[in-house]
Amino acid sequence: MDRHGSPNLGPRNDGTSRVQKPDTSSDKAAKLAALKARVSAAIGGTKAKGGLNVGLHPVLEDLGQWKPSSKTNKTNKPNDSRSGPASSSSRARNDNVRDQPKQHKSLDLSAPSQEEIKSNPYYDASLGGPVAKPRQARHLVFNQKGKYIQQANALRRQAALEALKKKIAAQTRKAGIDEDIDVEKNYLVEAPPDIEWWDEGLVDGKNYDDIDNPRSLKIDTEDTIITSYIQHPVAIEPAQDQHMPAPKPMYLTSTEQAKLRRQRRMADMKEEQAKIRLGLVPAPPPKIKKGNLMRVLGEEAVKDPTAVEARVNREIADRHTKHVETNEKRKLTQEQKHEKLAKNQEKDVAKGVHMLVFKVDSLANGQHRFKIHKNGEQFGLMGLVIMNPKQNLIIVEGGEYGIRQYKKLMLNRIDWAENTPSRGKDVENEGLKDWLRAEDEKGDLKDLGLNKCQLLFEGEVKAQAFHSLKSRVCETDVEARQALSRAKLESFWNRAKSTQ
Repeated sequence: MDRHGSPNLGPRNDGTSRVQKPDTSSDKAAKLAALKARVSAAIGGTKAKGGLNVGLHPVLEDLGQWKPSSKTNKTNKPNDSRSGPASSSSRARNDNVRDQPKQHKSLDLSAPSQEEIKSNPYYDASLGGPVAKPRQARHLVFNQKGKYIQQANALRRQAALEALKKKIAAQTRKAGIDEDIDVEKNYLVEAPPDIEWWDEGLVDGKNYDDIDNPRSLKIDTEDTIITSYIQHPVAIEPAQDQHMPAPKPMYLTSTEQAKLRRQRRMADMKEEQAKIRLGLVPAPPPKIKKGNLMRVLGEEAVKDPTAVEARVNREIADRHTKHVETNEKRKLTQEQKHEKLAKNQEKDVAKGVHMLVFKVDSLANGQHRFKIHKNGEQFGLMGLVIMNPKQNLIIVEGGEYGIRQYKKLMLNRIDWAENTPSRGKDVENEGLKDWLRAEDEKGDLKDLGLNKCQLLFEGEVKAQAFHSLKSRVCETDVEARQALSRAKLESFWNRAKSTQ
């Protein structure tokens, strides 16, 4: 289809009909210069550096430069025959540019001078980064031969020393010996003597050198200690037989007891009647009751029954009053009761001294401490109560009866898991330690759910080691052992520490 002959299809594609565009080469140069100025202003005239104040790689230095694209020539080529004088002129300019050598103008990335910095009114020296220092080349440092072998040997020796320390600590805890013991007891084994004491009278000399020589032996000589006589040692009664209780009499049944009482009263009555017949004792007045009133009084009761009844009531009241007074006189006073109890306790101790040793985890409850001391005094026991933050040791000694009752108290009657608030006297007491209070630092009651009492020792001892029941606060193991050393009972402390 011929578009040149049709008037309605638009302008013709020839040089005369195309609109001529003005030459824009000068505008492009101005735009390129403005773009370079903006890039320089954005960079700030400073040389870009890396994160460690190290210059950029040479490959990255041309990132801010403008490079002409090779596609420009392709886009400027004519596609068809419609290109006119304008397209020919642009091609001529491109050819001239292509013929000229390419000039690359690099950006100035150097740092500003000191004069520019001082003249800048917005520069703050305190906000500036650290000044880059020139990098120094590192020299090669070679390790000496055997360096790491020595380090490995030192580490092995250190590990062996730590393992030895742990082993010693475990053995120390197992044996119950604390770290705060100042002096360790060293038991030295003495060398055997030249001659034993039982052979001194049989050997002529001070050693066994001539034991094979019959002349050096004192067996068949006149001064020998070996004779034909037999020495019988004196028999000594066993110590436990001295404390054997006396045999108790055989118990009687209730019928047998009533029969014995009846026979005893009958014998006493016959003796009283014999004394009355002989005139030694006046006859007692008749014992009038309401049941035998008519039989004893007879006519008097018939004549005036009211007076006789009043008389009988009066005699009954007198007999009751006399009976009550006799019972009151027979009763012991409070002092006599204490004396009797003390005598019985002394008799009980004389039969044998018994000892109990208890371990209690915590005595923070004041009621527990009160019961321990009060019951010990009531049973007449002697001993020592050692209170320590880690464990508490209770040692008591006394008679068999008191020890038996005290054992029931400690193991059955007291609830060691119970905790009660401290009383006013305990709170006001400044000498009371924090670990002996029932409340913690926040004021709440301590949890004694795991508290328990263990019996460490029970048995009979030779003699009493204490004269009263006392308590001592010992915050360290050394103080506790010193308190027990007076009675030579410090071994109980080590045993309590080894008991879980």
